[in-house]
Amino acid sequence: MASIIFDSCLDDAFGGAIIFGTDTFKAMLVTSSYTPNKTTHLKRSDVTNEVGASGTYAAGGGTATVTKTKDTANNREDVSLGAVSFTGATITARGAVYYKSRGGASSADEVVAYIDFGADITSTSGTWALTASTLRIQN
Repeated sequence: MASIIFDSCLDDAFGGAIIFGTDTFKAMLVTSSYTPNKTTHLKRSDVTNEVGASGTYAAGGGTATVTKTKDTANNREDVSLGAVSFTGATITARGAVYYKSRGGASSADEVVAYIDFGADITSTSGTWALTASTLRIQN
């Protein structure tokens, strides 16, 4: 499966529920058993098969810095979903789900994007690192 932007993300952004650059965002790791649904997955509670806690990885993942940059020369807005790393972790993950964290129930957290690694990535009592990804909204 390819990486996706959840349909609800753009609706939430244009409706003011997600504000890139100021809201708190997290990235959670999922196993190959998770099947993202671009249309019906709206909240973090819709995401299944999160990896188990290990090292500094806890349920819900880790905080990611999300920034936005207006590119007037190319008529676009770039949203950078920041890198996240977990130390002392024994993890096997197939993808990551970025979401807006409201600090409470998973049913309140809006999903943003699913990043597909293309294969399982494993760390054994080491550092598991997720590199930054960019969403591009072109006019």
